[in-house]
Amino acid sequence: MTTTDADQVTPETVEAVGAVEPADHDHGVHGYHKQKDEHLKRLRRIEGQIRGLQRMVDEDVYCIDILTQVSASTKALQSFALQLLEEHLRHCVADAAAKGGEGIDAKVEEATKAIARMMRT
Repeated sequence: MTTTDADQVTPETVEAVGAVEPADHDHGVHGYHKQKDEHLKRLRRIEGQIRGLQRMVDEDVYCIDILTQVSASTKALQSFALQLLEEHLRHCVADAAAKGGEGIDAKVEEATKAIARMMRT
């Protein structure tokens, strides 16, 4: 897959869509590392669903059929996010708890904010 200038994420595009820029985290092994290949496969499948939505609109498919596929795509993304959150809790938050100190408070706050963002969708 190639990207164009229009596909590049900039501070302006992040602000425009209300996305959150990645925080500065340790660049070590993350909680999803062991499942990385499965996650990528799952994301490619979701990407295929989104491309299917584009094709449906291009082909003037009935609105309700498109909405059904939007719902399926949304559920797939939510499921992926929930699994990623679980892995974050099991790995990153648990690691911070084991180390003790102020790191645990930061990780719990970070996870809480992520959950809040997920609940808004």
